[in-house]
Amino acid sequence: MADLVDYAGRPLPFILRYVRRRSIAHAVILIAVLAAVACSVGTQYGVKFLVDTLSHGVTAAVWTAFIVLGSLIAADNLLWRVASWIANYAFVGVTGDLRRDLFRHLTGHSPSYFAARMPGTLTSRITATSNAVFIGENMFIWNVLPPCVATIAAIALVYTVNWTMAAGLMVVAGIMVAAMFHLAAGGRPLHHDFADKAAVVDGEMTDVIGNMPLVRAFGGFLREHLRFDATVEREMEARRRSLFYLEKIRIFHGAVTIVLALGLLAWAIMLWEENEATTGDVVLICTLGLSVLHATRDLAVALVDITQHFARLSEALATLLVEHELRDHPEAAPLIRRGASVKFEHVYFRYGAGQQIFEDFNLGFSPGERVGLVGHSGGGKSTVFALLQRFYDVQDGRILIDGQDIARVTQESLRESIGIVPQDISLFHRSVMDNIRYGRPDATDDEVLDAAFAARCDFIENLPEGMRTLVGDRGVRLSGGQRQRIAIARAFLKNAPLLLLDEATSSLDSESEELIREALGRLMYGRTVIAIAHRLSTVRNFDRVVVLQLGTIIQDGPPDQLMRRDGLYRHLVQREMDRLASQAAA
Repeated sequence: MADLVDYAGRPLPFILRYVRRRSIAHAVILIAVLAAVACSVGTQYGVKFLVDTLSHGVTAAVWTAFIVLGSLIAADNLLWRVASWIANYAFVGVTGDLRRDLFRHLTGHSPSYFAARMPGTLTSRITATSNAVFIGENMFIWNVLPPCVATIAAIALVYTVNWTMAAGLMVVAGIMVAAMFHLAAGGRPLHHDFADKAAVVDGEMTDVIGNMPLVRAFGGFLREHLRFDATVEREMEARRRSLFYLEKIRIFHGAVTIVLALGLLAWAIMLWEENEATTGDVVLICTLGLSVLHATRDLAVALVDITQHFARLSEALATLLVEHELRDHPEAAPLIRRGASVKFEHVYFRYGAGQQIFEDFNLGFSPGERVGLVGHSGGGKSTVFALLQRFYDVQDGRILIDGQDIARVTQESLRESIGIVPQDISLFHRSVMDNIRYGRPDATDDEVLDAAFAARCDFIENLPEGMRTLVGDRGVRLSGGQRQRIAIARAFLKNAPLLLLDEATSSLDSESEELIREALGRLMYGRTVIAIAHRLSTVRNFDRVVVLQLGTIIQDGPPDQLMRRDGLYRHLVQREMDRLASQAAA
């Protein structure tokens, strides 16, 4: 969906993109509306025909005029219903199409994009985009197009009676529409400001609700209430400025319409007094003239309203349709698995404009090797994981898996080859079965059960609905240890050749930890394993330990050899042993 970026800040071409997908349905709607408007305007001519026929007193002609008028009235109403019936499918379908596309584009962004924005703000903008397009289509078909067509048709009919009046009506209508366009465009900054502040309100609500345990733990309800009140007040003030601007335009149009309507009526009466118009002509001119003026009023109201919706749509598109930072190389090929060797070659990396993390960084992992990454916080351990999964691109150098540059393989095939058990477990508000199956969507129920058994998820049998139990938002209904074991089961099921462990036993009690260590031992067999170790006991049986400090490798070797050397690793192990001894003594 890379071409979506071309529509950032261009709401009209964006809408037309989806209209073209359902071109036949929209064409039928357009034809039906045009025909309905023609019948509606023709109805007023039918009234003139009936009045003039009644004036002549010919009974047969009167009933003919009645039939013509009745047919136009019936056609007018039926054509509107046809257009509306089809629009219920087409317009709703457009909203579904664009939400699917926007969601796919949004999920393709890098972690840095989401880190800089509130999730609630992003989701609200997708909803705002969908609503704005739906309202925009409806307003164009029902509120913009009909008065435009009706005005043209009405002026043409007035011309058959008096060309001077028709010319004057055309000039007045043109000036009115142009003035309304200009005034409506002048309020665009106010509408944009309201759209931005409305999105912030949605983001604030989602942010607070998603962090309710934190708010409750720190007694932050009053602070959050006051903060939200201030955010809502700013949004309401922006909305008032936007609405009052629109109301000023409507008042201006209303005053002009009153003057013009009375002037047109007086003109028609003067023509009748001079015998230049029949009674039917006066009726026709009055009804058509008033229709033109009302049509410009309806058009003006629609234009100022649609300007507000377009402003919100434009703001949402500018936020959502940002070009993806991470893209597959034009010649990217699927990663070919050959044993899961990993190599960092002369890597330079920093987050955005921040401090340099790696400078000429070199590190390798052999197939089937188990390596622990240890060191103080900020040493670069998590960055190694992020770069290896290509959540970010390096500024220089390259990262190889099985001799293939990960920047030149497809991201999907790269991540299919990597299994991960993170420290901060992410679970969907879905069943236990669905969360484990996320590791391999095509897995059978039996395979999911086997993975759960291997990860020692014995707690599942005590859940209310077993594997069908919903885990709650981010797994809130489960304990930390239970969430950790579901993540391990997910890694079992994925069965990837390269395994990343971010202290996979950190959230488990001592009894569960031993069971999981045994399960992880089987999982790690025959795979390349890279583990971030906060508990150094985790890596005591690993092949190697790499000690990182400020993005630099200061020690690298088997853990027993590093213990015999004076260095940071031995210092960290000794400190952990002292801490455990103190806890045991207490």
